[in-house]
Amino acid sequence: MSTDIIEYRIEHLRDRLAREELAELGVRVELHGSRAVLRGCVGDEERRAAVLRIAGEELAGVDWYADVSLSRSCPPDHAEELS
Repeated sequence: MSTDIIEYRIEHLRDRLAREELAELGVRVELHGSRAVLRGCVGDEERRAAVLRIAGEELAGVDWYADVSLSRSCPPDHAEELS
């Protein structure tokens, strides 16, 4: 598959991530050689699963890798020490 086709599909994936009900802008999608790479942080496991599902749909037949982690919005477990 040519890099032009992969770049087109990556751009389509970016559009879907930004506009669908997910509206996930915390994930970057880049081309590294002939592999699409997704990196970023999402708010919960449900959003992560949705990002991976959409990526699988848009990048079917393309070599791709995802490094999408969960951001934890929990209060700190201890007070910050000031010097």
